[in-house]
Amino acid sequence: MLDTRALLLAAAAAAGFTGLPSDAQALTPLSMDLAIDPSITDGPSEHATMAPAAFERAPDEAYEPTARVTNWRSRLQCVPFARRESGVEIYGNANTWWQQARDRYETTAEPEERSVMVLRGYNTNARGHVAVVREVVSPRLIIVDHSNWLNVGEITRDVPIRDVSEAGDWSQVQVWNVPGRHWGGRTYQVQGFILNILTEAEQERQAQLAAAQAGGDAQAASAAGVPIA
Repeated sequence: MLDTRALLLAAAAAAGFTGLPSDAQALTPLSMDLAIDPSITDGPSEHATMAPAAFERAPDEAYEPTARVTNWRSRLQCVPFARRESGVEIYGNANTWWQQARDRYETTAEPEERSVMVLRGYNTNARGHVAVVREVVSPRLIIVDHSNWLNVGEITRDVPIRDVSEAGDWSQVQVWNVPGRHWGGRTYQVQGFILNILTEAEQERQAQLAAAQAGGDAQAASAAGVPIA
């Protein structure tokens, strides 16, 4: 039988290697030799030597909006669009959403992805608007999708909205003007952001309601506010 040295030499010769050392102990196994990449050198990578500034996010002014109207003929109001896109099951006019959400859904003063932004009307609280947050670009810039902002029932996506409040608390914003490709001149008041997360009280209420509907339990129905025949 061939010994280990003879087998290694035969394999090296078959692979085209010449000038192998005579000392069998100095022979590098082929499996290791072929795995060596000559382009790899010792030392830190290019990323390890980059300055910290290279990893910093670009300023908001450098953001290039891709906002566009995707459907001019949808004839869709902002409320059904936001409900469909976010999963937040609230009905009624947009100016009632914030009040309706208080005991049913978790809310926050700062934007989160897939949350619903609730705006007050520009000149009156009798009107409002809701939009779905798609991306938080920076602490003061977000991207939303919404419907009927131009009052023709259109659907617009990837719309930038920026925080212009003095405190940086998202209480006042400006909305990107899609047709004009510039920031809108109006400042809107923000009521807050609704998350698609039910409050504990609402989860309990819905559980009681489901039990009442499934079993006809008068006590559970009463606790859930369901009229008893």
